[in-house]
Amino acid sequence: MSNGLVYAVTSFAAIGGFCFGYDTGVISGVLSMENFVSYMTNGEKEFTSLQSSTIVSTLLAGCFVGALLSGPFSERIGRKRTILAGCIIFVVGAIIQTAAIGYTMICVGRPFAGIGIGMLSMVVPLYQSELAPKSIRGRLISLQQFAITIGIMVSFWINYATHIHLTGTTTWRVPLGLQCVPAIILGFGTMFLPYSPRWLLQQGREQEALHVLAQLHGNGDRNHPYVIEEFHEICEQIALEKAIQIHSYGELLRGTIRRRVILGVLIQIFQQLTGINAIMYYAPLIFQASGISGSNAQLLATGINGVVNVLATIPAILWVDRWGRRWTLISGAIVMGLAMLVAGVVLAVCAKTVYLPNGDKSIDISGNQPASYVAIVMIYLFVAGFAYSWGPCGWIYPAEIFPLRIRSKATSVTTAANWLFNFVVGEIVPIMLVRITYGTFIFFGACCAIMGVCVFFFFPETKGKSLEEMEFIFGEREYHQWEMATSEKYYH
Repeated sequence: MSNGLVYAVTSFAAIGGFCFGYDTGVISGVLSMENFVSYMTNGEKEFTSLQSSTIVSTLLAGCFVGALLSGPFSERIGRKRTILAGCIIFVVGAIIQTAAIGYTMICVGRPFAGIGIGMLSMVVPLYQSELAPKSIRGRLISLQQFAITIGIMVSFWINYATHIHLTGTTTWRVPLGLQCVPAIILGFGTMFLPYSPRWLLQQGREQEALHVLAQLHGNGDRNHPYVIEEFHEICEQIALEKAIQIHSYGELLRGTIRRRVILGVLIQIFQQLTGINAIMYYAPLIFQASGISGSNAQLLATGINGVVNVLATIPAILWVDRWGRRWTLISGAIVMGLAMLVAGVVLAVCAKTVYLPNGDKSIDISGNQPASYVAIVMIYLFVAGFAYSWGPCGWIYPAEIFPLRIRSKATSVTTAANWLFNFVVGEIVPIMLVRITYGTFIFFGACCAIMGVCVFFFFPETKGKSLEEMEFIFGEREYHQWEMATSEKYYH
């Protein structure tokens, strides 16, 4: 079985992750640009913590709404059309931000872009999981996270380049405007992507579904053994599920489905409580706290951070289907927790606390270069730990554990939980940095320790199982019902 077309399709769909990553990274650099701050505050030298967190968090509020909307959208109009809708809305938001003439306008554009990103972040992993064979499903969904990290890295270096080489409002309008490019490419290319075969079968379009499966997994041969096996397995699952179709979100909390929803929501919440997006959104401020002074130096350190993020994601793409989800998540939690705790302790012991006129606090470690280097290395180690573990697995696990009848609704809920806590973290981190300073690092280190323990005790392994075989892992009674229905059809 050739997987070349599957790789091509899922890789192209991952451009949705690039849009998410680029927007995450670009705003962190723009917030530290002197011209942007002055332009948006009528001549002030810096944002208040509330102003900066609002610019970040209005996008996240939109993402929360977009993730919830994408559930019913993807059921009604299909996965690939939902991707197209997300691209259009994202481009509208990016144009508003680029043309902003004041603080209010930038805050209006952010939630529009957020709705688009929320839709893409939910439907792209769902689409990838429904096209991927079980043997490489984790790898293909990991492409979403890989694209996110590339988007972050590209935005960091574009911020650095425009800050160095451009002047005036172009220093921030150019990086904000470039958001439109990948979204337009993805939106146009979506017209040539196949529909999800599982969605087609749900709509009763059997011949189209068989054709897509043959193109993806059988080199066009509809009689290929894998194609026939996959086609019948999905058909049997749909036939069984029609009798217990879920029509409302409230039904997600009933029966054996509730456990899966809780685990899917928890892994998305945990992904945010690692503190990764605090590092990404406010990277220049974090590096300033760690002893790097000057906006150029902070943007350069942030650019290096983006490179680390991309390189450390590659092992997950190559080996997550061999390592399994549990080991990857637990080891990542250990690496991240230790890195955050060490950084926090170093800053607590070696840094000086500076009290600002407005009552806020900052830390100054500039006089202790070895301690500064340790803190910065720990931040890079933390990012690497996230990139190979909770980054990809945070998207893989929820996309693969739900049965088809609830997959869209359940995945939209888990993705919305991610964005909700992303919003919360985006709001509180600037305040934490000026109130408890080094305690911010210790807080996220403790969260990582709790996450590792929870995965060890409550999260089952899912590698190597088809999407239909998840019934066996999470609900034996449902699995046996499916197995009996399958047996009766083939043998009677």
